[in-house]
Amino acid sequence: MSKTPAYDLNKLKSTGMMKQKQGDLFSVRLKVVGGHITAEQLRALADAAERHGVGHVHLTTRQGVEVPCVAYEQIEALRETLAGADVEFGACGPRVRTITACQGSLCRYGLIDCQQLARSVDAHVEGIEGLPHKFKLAITGCPNGCIKPQENDLGIMGQSYVERDAELCLDCGLCADACRPGALTIEHGGLVEDRSLCNNCGMCVGVCPVDAISATGCGYAVFVGGKMGSEPRLADRLPFEVGDESILLNVITATLRWYTENGTEKERFGTTIDRVGLDNLIESLTDEVQGLSDV
Repeated sequence: MSKTPAYDLNKLKSTGMMKQKQGDLFSVRLKVVGGHITAEQLRALADAAERHGVGHVHLTTRQGVEVPCVAYEQIEALRETLAGADVEFGACGPRVRTITACQGSLCRYGLIDCQQLARSVDAHVEGIEGLPHKFKLAITGCPNGCIKPQENDLGIMGQSYVERDAELCLDCGLCADACRPGALTIEHGGLVEDRSLCNNCGMCVGVCPVDAISATGCGYAVFVGGKMGSEPRLADRLPFEVGDESILLNVITATLRWYTENGTEKERFGTTIDRVGLDNLIESLTDEVQGLSDV
């Protein structure tokens, strides 16, 4: 029988401490926004795992870090050790979970600064409580979708908006070769465009030898309602082009508010959308968020 004083497991879990099967041991989840950890934090993490755990950490499927096998009486000591390197315990339960993000502008395909955006979104949603269930948010830098935005409650994907000057075009076909969705093709010696197939990846801009195709700006596609697990659901793309970070943050706030008002306890966001209707969410966002434009 455990000799540890009684504790509130739900309260501990809500602040990142998950009970293990073994005795009074916990896996402690840490807050890692966008998968970004400094060298100083890594050194502190290694020290903490050796002093308060069993000398190793676990990397989660969502860019997180957990320190396993931490005894109950070591939890506060672990918190103090990590605080010196500005590492916080993560959150579990019915709230926005730690935000995942790719490297964004550090990648050759990245169209947006995902790391900066992840920090902005994290600060924007901090303190929001009262959600029906957990809410996962992911940011990917381009339509390659490495961070899997369609598998999250809310996914953000970088977009590049382009325009073509037909008079400069040589009909060389390099852009058509680079266009994966087939929005650009060479037919009968000339370039043919089908904008309905364009996924705004911007690949055509980089390969054009005469600058006939140029980027007019970047923005965000937003996906809602994705989840994995025993009942997977791919997210729906909202029918808006979001071209400004402030508008994007308003979309996130309005989405969380709609979920809070319409979701039932322990109901995932995608299930709420299926029950209440995607059109209802879209109408709510259209009414509440200024500056949205249709795709």
